[in-house]
Amino acid sequence: MTASGRLRFFLALAVLLVGAGPGVAQPAEPAAPASDPAAGLPAVAREVAIVERLGERVPPGLTFRDSEGRAVQLGQLLGQDKPVVLAFVYHTCPSLCSFVLDGYADALRETALAPGEDFEAVAVSIDPRDTPERAAQAKARYVGEVNRPGLENAWHFWTGEPAQVRALAETVGFGYRWDPATQQYAHGAALVFLSPDGTVARYLYGITFPPRDFRLAAVEASEGRVGSTLDRLLLTCYKFDADSRSYVPVAVNIMKLGGAAFVLVLGLVLAVFWRRERHRQAVPDPLP
Repeated sequence: MTASGRLRFFLALAVLLVGAGPGVAQPAEPAAPASDPAAGLPAVAREVAIVERLGERVPPGLTFRDSEGRAVQLGQLLGQDKPVVLAFVYHTCPSLCSFVLDGYADALRETALAPGEDFEAVAVSIDPRDTPERAAQAKARYVGEVNRPGLENAWHFWTGEPAQVRALAETVGFGYRWDPATQQYAHGAALVFLSPDGTVARYLYGITFPPRDFRLAAVEASEGRVGSTLDRLLLTCYKFDADSRSYVPVAVNIMKLGGAAFVLVLGLVLAVFWRRERHRQAVPDPLP
């Protein structure tokens, strides 16, 4: 094949690859739920269900007490170009809350994001019997276990009046209920990610929160204002899956990025080839 023939072949291949991109079938978006997902549950179960309120904005004027006993408002953490990560717990909980806080601590220990710079973390007690002193004990334990610079000022343990706590929980869809028979609160387990303006952006469920999911949820909630360029690139390759309740790879986007990278490399190769070809043609052939 002549040099010009090889050049035409590579150009045709590049056009074919670029042109094929839009023709790849796109996965269908999951249909929106027709009604409240807790509507079919028994009354007690509905009270403790977590019903996602994506897009709702929390009231910034809600007032709580921090672990030092000072009055604080949720709005003090908002408007700083970084997300706020909420957990609802109580400090005499015999099991579930400890597991949630353990998982929360693991995520804060292992995430590449910087506490205080990239996000604020809040643990709100749903039990009006919890005091700032009790919250301070829990904070000292978990902050000490994680042992990361800046976490002491970035992980807030709040208590509050029942009406204030209930208003926040209802806004984000976190249900809980006192059970007189067991003398415990019935509730779910989740982290709620708020955008910098206080909009509910994402939920992570369970008692373990993989560092990748925590990081991507925080970057997504911040609308790309925190995290690295790689984190924002990962959000194009990963999508939150409602069924698995985690971030999963999006094959189509990965293929697109791979195709774009291939075309870019091919373009560089063609540029070098074209330059060499022009140089060769500019040099006269030696006399026979």
